[in-house]
Amino acid sequence: MTWRASLLTLYPDMFPGPLGQSLAGRALASGAWSLEARDMRAFATDRHRTVDDTPFGGGPGMVLRPDIVDAAIAAVDDGRPLICLTPRGTPLTQATIRALAAGPGLIALCGRFEGIDQRVIEARAMQEISIGDYVLSGGEPAAIVLLDACIRLLPGVMNTGASAHEESFALPLLEYPHYTRPALWQGRPVPDVLVSGHHAEIAAWRRHQAETLTRQRRPDLWHAYRQLPDEATRPMEPPSEGPRP
Repeated sequence: MTWRASLLTLYPDMFPGPLGQSLAGRALASGAWSLEARDMRAFATDRHRTVDDTPFGGGPGMVLRPDIVDAAIAAVDDGRPLICLTPRGTPLTQATIRALAAGPGLIALCGRFEGIDQRVIEARAMQEISIGDYVLSGGEPAAIVLLDACIRLLPGVMNTGASAHEESFALPLLEYPHYTRPALWQGRPVPDVLVSGHHAEIAAWRRHQAETLTRQRRPDLWHAYRQLPDEATRPMEPPSEGPRP
């Protein structure tokens, strides 16, 4: 069954954008997923195609009207998860991405201006999601991020399923460093353990590198990792033999 994405936006020509290239683009062309970008101005009721108005209580900017947003949602709502992309939302995580990718698809509302009338967010029980602690000019770039992360997990999109299991956040760990040819570059050699042929030592080195990076850069993830009960996910000591990286 095709994974379906519907986007509600004031700038439908921004799509597919990067999603029409590389893995996502090939998957779109093959029918692994589908994309529909709907212009919310089509649901305006006046000749000026007005979709926003001044905020009650005063303040800067304009607010997307609830009646316009609700009509746009009604045109595509079929039970798929309804997501509002906003800086105040719950931080997007790989666990959320996996859950969305395993479902039938999603409907994403790309906000603009000062924000969206709170009443339609509540009435439609939207899931508010943020892709980071910063503000964009609109929700369209955030929607591209969200969709790219989901699409790459769809069956058959990536060449190897192992890639998804070993990358950052597969566990609450950052990914280990990678190396390729040439073996010596600008006086910097590849760590000897990676060319040793000892798969257990390579696995231990990679896990230790991932743990070290996570502990240094993301103490929040490190804390979550340390709480995991599975013996296979507990912190590992570095390899006892062989050259250090």
